[in-house]
Amino acid sequence: MRWMDRLQKALSTLFRRGSETARLDEEMRFHMEQEIADRIARGVSPEEAGRAAMRQFGNPALLRDEARRGWSWGWLETLGRDLRFGTRALMRSPGFTITAITVMALCIGATTCLFTVVRSVLLEPLPFHDPDKLVMVYEHWRANTSGNPYNPVAPGDFYEWHEQTHGFADMASYHYSGLAVTGDHGEMPELVAAQKGTWNLFPLLGVSPALGRNFREDEDQVGDHHVAILTWSFFQRRFGGDPAIIGKTIRMAARPYTVVGVLPEWFAYPDARTQVWVPYSDGETFERLHEHDNHYPYVVARMKPGVSLKTATDEVSALQYRMHMQYAGSPVAEDAMSRPMIDDVVQDVKTPLLMMMSAVACMLLIGCLNVSNLLVARGAARQKEMAIRGALGAGRFALLREQMTETVILCGCGGVIGLLLALAGTSWLKAHWHGLPRASAIHVDLTIVLFTFGIVGLTAILAGLLPALSSTQRGVLEGLKDSSRGAGVGLSRARLRKTLLSVEIALTVVLLLSAGLLLKSFVQLRTTDLGISGDHLLTLRYNLPKEIYTKPEQSVAFSQSLLERVRRIPGVQSAGLGSTVPGGGYDGDQVFIIPERPNYESNKQPDAMIRYADPGYFSTLGIPLVAGRVFNEHDRLDQSKKVVITQELAKRYYPGENVIGRTIVFGTDITNKKRTYEIVGVVGDTLWRVGQRTKATAYFPVLSGDTGYRATLVVRTSGDPLSYAIPVQKEIAALDPQLPVVDVLTIPQIIGESTVNQSLSASLVLIFAGLSLLLAGVGLYGVLSYVVTQRIPEIGIRIALGAQRGQVLGLVLRDGLRPVVLGLVVGIGGGVGVGYVIRSLLYQTKPLDPMVFAVMAALLLAVAALACAAPAWRASSVDPMQALRTE
Repeated sequence: MRWMDRLQKALSTLFRRGSETARLDEEMRFHMEQEIADRIARGVSPEEAGRAAMRQFGNPALLRDEARRGWSWGWLETLGRDLRFGTRALMRSPGFTITAITVMALCIGATTCLFTVVRSVLLEPLPFHDPDKLVMVYEHWRANTSGNPYNPVAPGDFYEWHEQTHGFADMASYHYSGLAVTGDHGEMPELVAAQKGTWNLFPLLGVSPALGRNFREDEDQVGDHHVAILTWSFFQRRFGGDPAIIGKTIRMAARPYTVVGVLPEWFAYPDARTQVWVPYSDGETFERLHEHDNHYPYVVARMKPGVSLKTATDEVSALQYRMHMQYAGSPVAEDAMSRPMIDDVVQDVKTPLLMMMSAVACMLLIGCLNVSNLLVARGAARQKEMAIRGALGAGRFALLREQMTETVILCGCGGVIGLLLALAGTSWLKAHWHGLPRASAIHVDLTIVLFTFGIVGLTAILAGLLPALSSTQRGVLEGLKDSSRGAGVGLSRARLRKTLLSVEIALTVVLLLSAGLLLKSFVQLRTTDLGISGDHLLTLRYNLPKEIYTKPEQSVAFSQSLLERVRRIPGVQSAGLGSTVPGGGYDGDQVFIIPERPNYESNKQPDAMIRYADPGYFSTLGIPLVAGRVFNEHDRLDQSKKVVITQELAKRYYPGENVIGRTIVFGTDITNKKRTYEIVGVVGDTLWRVGQRTKATAYFPVLSGDTGYRATLVVRTSGDPLSYAIPVQKEIAALDPQLPVVDVLTIPQIIGESTVNQSLSASLVLIFAGLSLLLAGVGLYGVLSYVVTQRIPEIGIRIALGAQRGQVLGLVLRDGLRPVVLGLVVGIGGGVGVGYVIRSLLYQTKPLDPMVFAVMAALLLAVAALACAAPAWRASSVDPMQALRTE
């Protein structure tokens, strides 16, 4: 085909220019010689034949160009020529080229990396069938002032929703449950994160197991239907990926479970920690599955075609209100709320991700401004070259095109390196961002590569267009005249560079202030007082399987024996037992009644977070006793009910009263028996999680037998607490070799795990801000060095006329710091706005924190002064005679 021949010829001309030109010259020489030979044969002298042949043949150079245009696509050859010219020009300035490529590689790499995460986590649909139809449905307490209107659902409420509403095509439910996995052949015991899900959950999501099958409906009934579905990671890690596991039994919670399926590798819902799924009703009683006072399951629903989310939710809300009125006096919410499943999955990371994406975009713009500044300086140095080329016939468009080509080469090289950096950065983020939802979906594909190309084009325009326009706007004579004058040459360029620098400084200030606020917030989190003495404390968690410890007496005996053995370990100062430790997370709450004031409005009934503790728990953790007493050895099985409350509970519900000896009634649901407790003591408040507000809390005796299956052992030691981990675990193994122990942590480690995401966010923004500050410093140094170079004759005259060195120094410093101060003022204004935007991410830090603003402004001025010092010192050291001779 003709166009194929043309393309082949064009590519051949472009990449084999030398051979094609030689072939053309040979052909033209052949025709010329033929013409001369013909004329000589007709009797013309050789000299006259040569001149006549030349006249007839025409200008060889023009003919060569016309022939080449006929062979190839002109724009392609022009592009190739510009690329070759631009590459050679950049190779003549290796320092500038390396600096510019490095800046663009860092900025493009960071932008591509964050975009990869944002696209996979926030923008791509969930990997389920028809994901737009999936929603999460929650209970909504109208009196809830916590700021989160989405509350887990009581299991009884879920079943009534499922049976009586018709707006959704289907509803399913799930909740967390830890299970101890053991083996029949000496395998190591392990406590794994398990989920209990209704039998229709996977069909509702449109998920089919990679191996085996889903749960059947009859397996999700109260009774002994012990079946399990493994996640892919657990299947690979624990069972080596052996497909023969289907149909076999594994021991979990001391019971044999038949493995009926293995989930696909990509399935990581609700989070990647989940290892096993069992039916929703596994190990439950009918009464517990239909209670209304415990709120812990989550409900997934699929919208019915043609029914809006509002209509379906309104129907559930109406039913919920009827239940609220029906079970008056019980903690049944009045309302229901829903939101798309994708919003529910990414709720905790959406704001931090968008904040970091904004920060990296800011850094990209700063990088473009920096490269633009470098190009302006380089354009000034090449002004004479531009003027001469213009005098030789090069048009402004051609010069503009060539300079833009150089910028494209710089940004393109930066883009390629940046893409490699983005690959490494994405892997690092996946490994270090704990709890990042949809982490398994993060990947680099063709879309990311195209995005990087788009960023390369955008940065080329942002960084290169203004310098290219600036360097080509002068006429030939004006350019030659300016290039010969020296001092006055670049004042207009200097103004342009200072303007760019002010914008760069302003953006840097915004980033610095954001990083400062996040950093202070993180420090506040890490130094949070949990309300305990956290030094030399070791914590270990275990779950006693109730299938083995069938009676409360058994779990109490285990706990007492364990405490006695641990306290005998040399170096152990004290040991205690509780359901969890401060900072260890939420562990359920319960409404209660104060007998003297029983007539609370149903939606304002008091509630308290529930904890269990033994007599040594408070002293080991260092929780202060405020009034009364803590538990003693008599507060155990078969004794009267005692409770210890916190200051927050006493202050909120018994303001100004003596609570010791008062009674309090917990358990008000219609399916539970009410339990009356006597308040025997008041202890100090503790935080249930770092960064959360104090909650009213009630402690029950762990040795009373009310619970005891889930426990956290706390040990205060005389030395490094982690060195006692093995001895303590040996004591546990001596009592029950099949009992797995997890979360062997110190208090600082618990705080560290709670703040790891905040640490990552603050660190990344701080890195971006630090790089931006470095770029701004380099840009300022470059601008001032350029200005000083241009002003050497003027400075020489000033010194010759009597100016002192200090005066010259001050003159240059003022000149350099002026755009810095302007950028600082503008940046502080932007930082105020950003502070209010990210205030939801701050902890005990105000958006207008004066200390942060002062420190960041001082840091910027210090870096700016440092960047200005060298050019200013050089200016003050100018020899006036040499400067005048130069002029």
